[in-house]
Amino acid sequence: MFTGIIEELGLVKGLGRQAVSVRLHVAADKVVESLRVGDSVAVNGVCLTVTGLMDKGFTADVMAETLNRTNLKELKIGDRVNLERALRFGDRLGGHLVAGHIDGVGRILRKIREGIASVFTIQAPPEVSRYLIRKGSVAVDGISLTVVEAGGNEFTVSIIPHTASVTTLGFKQPGDTVNLEADMIGKYVERFYLASRPKGIDRDFLAAHGFI
Repeated sequence: MFTGIIEELGLVKGLGRQAVSVRLHVAADKVVESLRVGDSVAVNGVCLTVTGLMDKGFTADVMAETLNRTNLKELKIGDRVNLERALRFGDRLGGHLVAGHIDGVGRILRKIREGIASVFTIQAPPEVSRYLIRKGSVAVDGISLTVVEAGGNEFTVSIIPHTASVTTLGFKQPGDTVNLEADMIGKYVERFYLASRPKGIDRDFLAAHGFI
């Protein structure tokens, strides 16, 4: 589990391509300080398992399923990636609960400046857009962001200069892809609703289950 607060920009140093998988070598300073083999680390929002450690870097194996469902398949040597270590009990939850399980790949449609902020319009697949609401949470390349507006298959997010300077969104441009993870709370609410729908949901039902 992660928070969507990026700790460091890593650098892709190696891509050991195998038949249907990739061994990813990422150079990093901060996140490797307490990493151990077997730990989880989010790379552009994708939860990966550390398979090896070296001085100022780590390796992780990316299986075919992950490559097919994320933009990690587009990585090249020299690319920068967002890194976050797994959440520990007792840590501050500065963003929102992020599982590191990507729901779909989006594409940046527009990027404009509004004062100090950079506003991104992102095209999202249906499996993500169905859960997006105004002022809700979304993880974009692993970055916890607030949805400014959402409608159809598009949504907007706004970032401050600090976020631009410490994450991949600082240099991404229209046409670039981003990994998207919708807020898991919406998924649970939908599942609960669908499971309970035959009984009907009314005020008494919501009260009985602690919602009001």
